[in-house]
Amino acid sequence: MRQIVLDTETTGLNPRTGDRIVEVGCVEIFNRKLTGRNLHYYVNPERDSDEAALAVHGLTTEFLSDKPKFHEIAEELREFVKDAEIIIHNAPFDLGFLNHEFERIGLPPFVNHCASVIDTLVQAKELHPGKRNSLDALCDRYGISNAHRKLHGALLDSELLADVYLAMTRGQNMLSMDVEIEETGGGAQLEAVPLGDILVVSAAEDELAEHESVLAALDKGVKGECVWRKYSPQG
Repeated sequence: MRQIVLDTETTGLNPRTGDRIVEVGCVEIFNRKLTGRNLHYYVNPERDSDEAALAVHGLTTEFLSDKPKFHEIAEELREFVKDAEIIIHNAPFDLGFLNHEFERIGLPPFVNHCASVIDTLVQAKELHPGKRNSLDALCDRYGISNAHRKLHGALLDSELLADVYLAMTRGQNMLSMDVEIEETGGGAQLEAVPLGDILVVSAAEDELAEHESVLAALDKGVKGECVWRKYSPQG
């Protein structure tokens, strides 16, 4: 199975009010292994970012001014994700923007080019109900370092999400609890010897008398024969 972990950064929250994509990051997984084949673009959105969005990703209008416009990267992005399973954290947000960008240049919606979509936020909520399931929280939960994540970035977040997804969906690889011991070839093997006789130490007479006294007290307490009599050799 070929999978693509994908993330975007945008100028704001709503493509229907004119917000656009400013960054796309994709990380390829094949048969549950990172291939090292990634796709990353900064995109000129042809507008300014909202202050709140700019505080998240830090991609200024000046920085993006000489970057390709979305229609210039759309075909390469389409080919990269074609027939793959797409993995996104909070998928409706990114898909809303991607579908809008594809449609505005006359292409079928983005989702039409993919085999399927996995939303890791939905998966995380099912696995960890009632807990924080942001990407940062999942990194902490699964022991994935995100110390270098000062600002959001599409490629960096895709790389972190790929590690989170693999950790979150890792099943039991071995049905046996046996531990494989490496053969070093060194040292002498111990000779097999028969087990020693089992030592049985019988209770002394005074110990037996004290035990009987305890049972008698229990009999008196229950006004009959206590349950321990059936296990007593004296009962």
